[in-house]
Amino acid sequence: MSDPRQPLAAEPAARVLVAGASGFAGALAARLVWRHPRLELAAITSRSEAGQRLDDVYPKHRVPMELTELDLAEAEEVDAAIVAYPHGAAAPVVAELRGLGALVVDLSADFRLRDLPEYERWYGPHGDPDLLEGAVYGLPELNRDALRNAELVANPGCYPTAAVLALAPLAAAGLVDGVVIDAKSGVSGAGRGGGEALHFSNVGENFAPYKADGHRHLPEITQELRALGARGPVTFVPHLLPVDQGLLASCYVTLAREADAAELRALYAERYAEERFIELADAPPGIADVRETNICRISVSLDADGSRALVFAAIDNLWKGAAGQAIQNLNLMLGLPEGEGLE
Repeated sequence: MSDPRQPLAAEPAARVLVAGASGFAGALAARLVWRHPRLELAAITSRSEAGQRLDDVYPKHRVPMELTELDLAEAEEVDAAIVAYPHGAAAPVVAELRGLGALVVDLSADFRLRDLPEYERWYGPHGDPDLLEGAVYGLPELNRDALRNAELVANPGCYPTAAVLALAPLAAAGLVDGVVIDAKSGVSGAGRGGGEALHFSNVGENFAPYKADGHRHLPEITQELRALGARGPVTFVPHLLPVDQGLLASCYVTLAREADAAELRALYAERYAEERFIELADAPPGIADVRETNICRISVSLDADGSRALVFAAIDNLWKGAAGQAIQNLNLMLGLPEGEGLE
């Protein structure tokens, strides 16, 4: 039996609600808040498994709390919330929590795209478009200063996290004149309700692309790369790996001008010198290198004829690609050390 007392190290900086804690990312978020030395886990909610304890649903997370139905009247007592709902369902709940004054990190796509017509093209009608303008895109390595003053954070998708971190130094230097992003994720990236396509008989001993004609993360990746200065076409093709967790983005960049390998490595070293959750590697990383961590591990090189940069980035899709990054963002919003509870 798990110890029912949360192991706080000091007076909590905030009481935190995790809404949607029965999904993969929400359950991990609850675990990370539970083990955080300065965040009190005030409540964990689930529509489908209310009444069950989280350590019965996910024994590995060791969170001895009962999942309850979301009650916004009780949410008046929380200071912050992590919302792990699907797109569309998240926006109305985020709006109500913001109305109660809670800081919110939203794990859905509802506030990631700054252009409303672009959101509606990919996702359908928006649940609360008035909140779009004030949302901060939650990639700390790009938006740290804005996150420190944010009240609503749009946690990036897992594929965009890896792809944008992989390409940010090149894009900011004006070197990207087109890119192909060949990305592979473990099955947990599709969520707990992934459906028949994720049945073991379809995934085991198999490997295939999906949504090659247009994945919903493409506009998010394109939006962030364009903001950094990238030009040219962006091609993004995701693949499903027969593994549980992990994501590798292999990026093939058409360079805007000639550059040698030493210049490329220097760009990355300078950009990420002070980033505690970025590791630069000489060889291409693998997903096992970052499993159960909030690390993004990156390598950069040139192809054989020197015309393209090859950038590889590995993350754990449930950590840096979802719940771990949510804690990183929440730490910044609350004025806590950015890595607290993640190492």
